[in-house]
Amino acid sequence: MFIRSLASALALLLFLAAGLPAQSRTFPVDELKAGMVGIGKTVFEGDRLDEFKVHILGVLHNVIGTRRNLILARLEGGPLANTGVIAGMSGSPVYIDGRLVGAVSYSLGQFSKEPIAGITPIDEMTEAATFAGPRRQAARVELRFPLTPESLSASLRQAFSWTGPFADNPADVRVFGGATLNAGIGTLLHPIATPLSLGGFDADVIDPIASAFRDRGFVPVMGGSSLVAPRPAQTAGGALPVAAPPLRPGDPVGIALMSGDLELGATGTVTEVDGDRVYAFGHPFHGLGPTQFPMTRARVLAVLPSLANSMKIATTGEVIGTVQQDRATTIAGTLGPGPALIPVRISLTSERGTKKTFNMAMVNDQLFTPLLAYLSILNTLSSYERQNGAASYVVRGTASIKKYGNVAFEDLFTGDQPSIGAAAYVVAPINFLLRNAFEDVELERLDLEIDASEQPRSATLERVWIDGNRPKPGATVDLKMLLRTYRGEEITRTLPVTIPASASGPVSIMVADGTRLSQWEARELHVQPLQTRGLPQMIRVLNNTRKNNRLYVRLLGRDRGAVVKGESFSALPPSVMAVMESDRNGGSFRPLQSAMLGEWDIATGHAVTGSRILTLTIEE
Repeated sequence: MFIRSLASALALLLFLAAGLPAQSRTFPVDELKAGMVGIGKTVFEGDRLDEFKVHILGVLHNVIGTRRNLILARLEGGPLANTGVIAGMSGSPVYIDGRLVGAVSYSLGQFSKEPIAGITPIDEMTEAATFAGPRRQAARVELRFPLTPESLSASLRQAFSWTGPFADNPADVRVFGGATLNAGIGTLLHPIATPLSLGGFDADVIDPIASAFRDRGFVPVMGGSSLVAPRPAQTAGGALPVAAPPLRPGDPVGIALMSGDLELGATGTVTEVDGDRVYAFGHPFHGLGPTQFPMTRARVLAVLPSLANSMKIATTGEVIGTVQQDRATTIAGTLGPGPALIPVRISLTSERGTKKTFNMAMVNDQLFTPLLAYLSILNTLSSYERQNGAASYVVRGTASIKKYGNVAFEDLFTGDQPSIGAAAYVVAPINFLLRNAFEDVELERLDLEIDASEQPRSATLERVWIDGNRPKPGATVDLKMLLRTYRGEEITRTLPVTIPASASGPVSIMVADGTRLSQWEARELHVQPLQTRGLPQMIRVLNNTRKNNRLYVRLLGRDRGAVVKGESFSALPPSVMAVMESDRNGGSFRPLQSAMLGEWDIATGHAVTGSRILTLTIEE
């Protein structure tokens, strides 16, 4: 009898429960009321999840951004009374009645007396991070050379426009909730600063870069990765390791931009784990949209209190997935294998008899790839070679471009700061290719060999001559060039120059360094550098870039020629010139009054400067 009564009661309860609407796992914004108290979760140290109270103050509705809301709250608990909102808390989940409200993501900036925070609603995070769809065309973000703190700041301003306040004008903000809230608070709320951990960098190299990132909402700190692999705990049988613990809402999470002998990454907090999908930060990291950045575990070493900007000191760890979306309200990705990275190998050989090889891997990104390549080269040279005084570097190597082969490097840099010139020489073509207007480029790897010397290797071109001044058509003459090194030593180079059989009248032999030759071509031949009409031509132009350790020889006559679609043609027949001139309105044809009869270059072993012109009369 008792058992039948109990069964009937259970059946009735199940029937009543089935008739009730299912409660959502998330807490909608329109159900929030001022005075509600929620629970937030984050890690303040190690891997222990700590809870803090969240007092709801109201909701800010920004009418500029359709359906963009920000929940305003006061945080309480843990170290927050002493630290305020902490850099690295971005993404910390907030719950009311067990339902997820959103991610702590905005703060009132520096010197705030209370831990007032903005919370990005979770529904806006998940809606923004749709995982379907192809990668969009990248924005044309340019890394500007020479790379100075000012030029990098300009590039970051272009790329990180999201670091502005939640609203630009109080009139654009509607407030729901607390009667004491002022709409002007929306103009004071900025994304919580993102800690940027750096490992293996020389302070003199990274300080100018770090200051530029600091201005754009990051908090750089020397730290790097946790190089210790997860401990494989042994079972009682001593054989199988225990799997790593699952990623939890509130856990620290990292984005690795570079790994290996140099480490660079950012850390924040996980908001939600839905199956293999992870949502974090509550604001963008880079604002790129679809991305392929490694998602890593992270470990919080300590919280550093500061009146200006308290922060979590954290390190990134092993890769656990891929960050696939970098949106206005979240970063999001999937657990599993990490994305393919670009391998970088730099081999440094010193005249002191030492040789070191450094291996890194960096993300494929229009802004970060050139920047990280630049830092890799500059840091390697600054850390292991002299930082003050004259030095010389010979750079050789390749940048492998998928489907299009290699961009080759071979040049010499000398002087008081040759490391900057060497780094820019390699990175400038990469930067140019990644932001080309033709198609997306995939850099597969970067391999460099650098020979270092603590002696300057510069020379000046002083004189050019040949034996005799009336060569015959078709003859080969020995062109001699006198160089004087920085120490006053004389070096003579000889180059065989063949006079074309069709040459007549006066001809000129011009000998110049690469910079002066390019200036002459722009002035006399109207040749504009890097005006290309496709990626193959662009790579060909980059591979033919003039070098510091070469002298360039041009034999010039008075035959007419033309520049057609960026290519120079000399000694064109009158019939061809007539056809081209009749179609000059196309804008791809420019006539020339002098023609190139021959061109050569000769290696000198020095960074050479100067130019000379020798005029010859061809014997009839």
